[in-house]
Amino acid sequence: MGWRERMEKAKRDHRPELKDWGADRLWKTFPAWRDALNASPSEEFKSFQFSHDEAPRNYPIILDARILTVADFHENYEAKEYPCLIKNIPAGYEGGSLVGPWKAVDKWRLEALKKDEGIMNRKFKCGEDDDGDNIRVRLSHFMDYMEHNKDDSPLYVFDSGFDEDKAAKSLLLDYRVPSYFRHDLFGLVKESRRPPYRWWLVGPERSGTCIHIDPLATNAWNTLIVGQKRWCLFPPHVRKSIYKGKGLVSDDEDDEAIHFFMTILPRIKQEAKKNCDKEEYRNFAVYEFTQNAGETVFVPNGWSHAVLNLTDTVGVTQNFCSFQNFDKVWRKTRSGRTRMAWKWLCTLYEQFPELAERARAMNESDDYKMRYDPVEIQKREDERKRIKKDARVGL
Repeated sequence: MGWRERMEKAKRDHRPELKDWGADRLWKTFPAWRDALNASPSEEFKSFQFSHDEAPRNYPIILDARILTVADFHENYEAKEYPCLIKNIPAGYEGGSLVGPWKAVDKWRLEALKKDEGIMNRKFKCGEDDDGDNIRVRLSHFMDYMEHNKDDSPLYVFDSGFDEDKAAKSLLLDYRVPSYFRHDLFGLVKESRRPPYRWWLVGPERSGTCIHIDPLATNAWNTLIVGQKRWCLFPPHVRKSIYKGKGLVSDDEDDEAIHFFMTILPRIKQEAKKNCDKEEYRNFAVYEFTQNAGETVFVPNGWSHAVLNLTDTVGVTQNFCSFQNFDKVWRKTRSGRTRMAWKWLCTLYEQFPELAERARAMNESDDYKMRYDPVEIQKREDERKRIKKDARVGL
């Protein structure tokens, strides 16, 4: 079975309901749309906002790793939850110093990847089927697909398991977590317990990720090595029904990333302009910008975002919990990952007791009982025994 047959099977498994992946013929119209973006300097960073309560802001804030210190980033940007675009990290700069370029700058070029037999023969995730099982294809087949496909919204390698074998694990040696994001408190729990948090990305032009908020109130960073990406960001106060375009997408329209950027987002902005005096659109804002190779985007927790690959791209992204967003992450994790949260709390008492006490204080303030707290387990067991005893007495 050749690459075409394997990729057609992957597409059928991923979206069995979609019969014609190129129905809108976007491979024809997309280049002109992209070229118009790149031709206009005003489109590189564009904000659309109505501010009744405060002076308008423009995001992302442009920073340079050649002069940006770690303390400055944590205090003045991450703690304030400002989206940022940081230049020159893969080039070898961090915290205002030159520490050496990433190997990925050379090794992740498309032509270089094609010469790496171990990586090309390895299977990477490019989607999920209806049962939630991963769809994996050889990178060699995906590269052929990337070069020749005419799909409106192509499949996208978005793989979190690239530390599972020797070939893929080599990718971990090609980059380093930037010092600005190195404090990841989820790293205190075992890899097998923590949710997926890092992904290697290989995306054909027109592929992308739909509008979403990152899970468990985590922050995220995304470094692009090859190509161009288009981003849009909505601040946390913008309602989900608005940034999802509720009522603006017909049943016969797709809502993949490319459709969102080319069709749905303009409708959202038009609707916001028309209803700017209504309460639900108060302080509406959306920020659009282009990320180029060598740039790193920082997305604070709570900011909804969508990303579209303007060209073929290669990059890496990670989600993390730091000291700055710990409180929000704790409240999400204790209910979303109940077993992991208890293990995490126990480890926090060993490594960062002040954070563990903060977590306990939040639980008490919210009257939240942890499911895997031994005290709570004993209470449930005692109650079960009491009910069973009362049932016997009743007989």
